[in-house]
Amino acid sequence: MDVELVIIIIIFVGGGFVINLRELYKCEICGNVVEVVYAGAPALVCCGQKMKKLEAFTEDIGKEKHVPVVETSGDSIKVKVGSIEHPMEEKHYIAFIEVLTEDCILKKELKPGEKPEALFRIQKGDVKEVREYCNIHGLWKSKNKGVR
Repeated sequence: MDVELVIIIIIFVGGGFVINLRELYKCEICGNVVEVVYAGAPALVCCGQKMKKLEAFTEDIGKEKHVPVVETSGDSIKVKVGSIEHPMEEKHYIAFIEVLTEDCILKKELKPGEKPEALFRIQKGDVKEVREYCNIHGLWKSKNKGVR
């Protein structure tokens, strides 16, 4: 029995099921979104079931635009959601915009009625990824890892 247990653990850990730093997960029941700040757990659970890992989209489809547009602005970058401004209505809005660097995450939380954009004081060369979360359509990121 101990041998079987060891084999199961090796398959589980070796199968890449460990949660990684900065990944985002969503509960399909209540809608909670969780960002991983401590890596290593085999699963995140909410409402009695495993949470779904969010995979970021990179190409807009449909009338609403979601892919973050990044512009340099002096010693900062400005991130706008979509090439056409995304709606910020009570039932459909951008919840947050994030800029990821090698060792930190810069985040701007947004509410309905606010403009879907944020200014981050960071050098463009330090940016590894830019992403945003729409409460209806999920996670989106810029195609370019950095800023043009």
